[in-house]
This record gives sequence, structure tokens and C-alpha cells, in this order.
Amino acid sequence: MEKPLITNDAVTLGLLFIILAFVFVTASSKKEGWKKFYRIVPSVLLCYFLPSLLNTFGIVSGEDSNLYFVASRYLLPTSLVLLTLSVDLKAISNLGTKAVVMFLAGTLGIVIGGPIAILIVSSFAPDVVGGVGPDAVWRGMATIAGSWIGGGANQAAMFETFGASEDLFATMVTVDVIIANIWMAFLLYGVGISKKLDKKLKADASAIEEVKIGIEKYQASIMKIPHLHEVVTVLAVGFGATAIAHFGADLIAPWIAENAPQLDKFSLTSSFFWIVIIATTIGLMLSFTKARKLEGVGASRLGSVMIYILVASIGMLMDVTEIFDNPGFFIVGAIWMSIHVIVLLLIAKLIKAPFFFVAVGSQANVGGAASAPIVAGAFHPSLAPVGVLLAVLGYVLGTYAAYICGLLLQAASVS
Repeated sequence: MEKPLITNDAVTLGLLFIILAFVFVTASSKKEGWKKFYRIVPSVLLCYFLPSLLNTFGIVSGEDSNLYFVASRYLLPTSLVLLTLSVDLKAISNLGTKAVVMFLAGTLGIVIGGPIAILIVSSFAPDVVGGVGPDAVWRGMATIAGSWIGGGANQAAMFETFGASEDLFATMVTVDVIIANIWMAFLLYGVGISKKLDKKLKADASAIEEVKIGIEKYQASIMKIPHLHEVVTVLAVGFGATAIAHFGADLIAPWIAENAPQLDKFSLTSSFFWIVIIATTIGLMLSFTKARKLEGVGASRLGSVMIYILVASIGMLMDVTEIFDNPGFFIVGAIWMSIHVIVLLLIAKLIKAPFFFVAVGSQANVGGAASAPIVAGAFHPSLAPVGVLLAVLGYVLGTYAAYICGLLLQAASVS
């Protein structure tokens, strides 16, 4: 792999901020050309796609950069706190059970999608899904199932459980990242046309709109120009909660790993899991206190900035040219993801679920806690906690569902 043009993360971070500024300045432009452009291309999609070009063309290396780690471990939990401290839990509970149903539909699509993809591809290119021993493709696909349902910890669990070779695992990680990120790009595009999609699904999105309107009214009622001490207070609350989350995770995860290692099937030995859980819990607890009024001095805006830094850093991990290195595996991955999408849309049509639930239910599976709140927050910052809560459900179900998928993958490859 050639050395990237830029290896200094400070320079890379500067480039990401320039990209974000360009997108948001043009998205808010009154010029008709930009208005037409952003009617077609959502701004959040560009925040994700443009950084991927930096990686694709060798300007930066997403793999070698530490920015994603910093954004996911420090900025993500801080943003979750700032986005949830003003949340109206009662309003979110009024969204009903459709969010959970669509999450489970997404899980089902992944569990059955992999085996079906093997059967389809084996009908015209059996060599692509063949292999024996540790190099059997189904073993590698089982690790993708772990990632697409539960996340990195579950992926590692499937790697150990089904015994894929390290080379095959590395290839499947690439397939996982590329296919998942391409699908995330489609979801972000869908956010911009969600009203049209809701009409096609014959869905009633009024409950979601009520939550958004309620939050906007509350924000307007307490909004004011912040003083310096108020901005510092907001950041202190956010990063202070993140510090507590890290401190707690550093104690809890190793303790569970040592005393109850069998709980790793629920990702309870993962520090990242506990960081997300503790940070979100603190944010929800603060929503019942006077800290809720920090929304008036821009808590959610600061949280949104951090989320978009995470979006850009995730985009920076993607190299679209890698699709051509193992085209057969990417065809399998694309078919697999397509089945996941078909199941989601069929269930959404059946229960008349809005596209919001389709997008968040899917990303809570495929993207987990790092990106589910991004997609949910793209609809409205106040909805980000819905993505987090569903992603936690993915952590719980991930190992079981991925294990079942692995067995089905094995059966499909044998037959």
C-alpha cells in the first residue's frame, strides 16, 4: 500500500472541517443552483462521501489515521449526552413498537440473506462461494453476519467460533465496510426524500413529526445567545459524562471478562458497549434535571457538530476502488444486503412503517451504535437516541442471530 500524501492527523482534521463547512455553507445558500442540488443530494450524504474521496485517491489513509478512533470513543459519547439531555422520553415512547419490529425485520433479512446469497451465486459462480477448511467462504461470511447484527465484538466472536482464516477474515472485513457504507449512503440519501418514500409505503409519520415539532418548540422557547461560561458548561457536561463513561467501562468490561466471560456473547465484555450505554444513560438522566435547559445555549448543535465529524471520519475509512480487488465477494455482499433491504421494505409496507423506522432499524443492525444515531439524527437531532437504543438491542441479539446465520451459511454451502 502506497504512503498517503497526508499523514498528519491535524492536517486531515482540518481538511474534514473544510469539507463540512463547504457542505453546510452551500446547503444553506440562497442561490437557486445550490437549492436544486441539495433537493437531490442530502447534505449529510456529502459529509460522508467527500471524505471517502480523500481516502480513495490516496490523499489520506483512513486506516492509518486515529481520527475515527477519537471521534467514536470521545466525540460520539459526548454527542450522545448533548443530544439526549433535552430528549422527551414520553414523546419517543409514543413512536410505538414499529421501531423494534423494523429492527427485527432487519435482523431477519441479514440472517436469511447470507444463505440465500450463497445459493444464488453458487448457481452461476460456485467457485466464488466455495473453499474448504478455514478458507471456506461461508466461515468468512459468518463474521460479516456478526458485524451486521451486533458490531465489532460480535464479529470477533464469529471469527473465533467458525474459525475463518486470517486472510479470509481480512478480506471479509473489507467487504463488510464497503457494502455497509454504500448502504449507509443510500439511507442518508433516503432521508432527503423520506416524505416521498412514506407515501409509497402508505405510512403515517405523524408521530415522528410530532416529536420533531415538540422538540423544535421547546428549543425555541429556551433559545438564547450563549455566554462563554454557558458554552464551557455544555462542553463540561458532555465531556465530563464521557469521562465517567470511560471510567466506568474501564472497570466494568474487564471485571465481566474475568468473572463472567460467557457474557461476551452479549458484548458485555466490550468497553465500547459500556461507553455508549453509560453516556446515553447519563444523558437520559440529565433530561429530568435543570441540565435540560442547556439545550437553550446550543447543546444539541454542539452535539451535532461532533456527530458530523464522526460521519466524515467514517467516510474517510472507505476506499471504493477496493470493490475491484475481490469483485465476486462484493457481488455476494451486494445480494446479501439487497435481501436485507427487501425484507425491510416488505415488512414496512405490511405494517405501514415510515421510512425513518426502515432506515434506523437497518442501521442499528448494520452500523451499530457508531452510525445508527447518525442516521436517526439526520431526520432530526432529537431522534438520535432512538438509533442508540435499537443499536443496544443489536448488541444483545447479535451473537445469537449471527450464530444461527453461520449455521445456515454452512448448510447453504454444503448443499
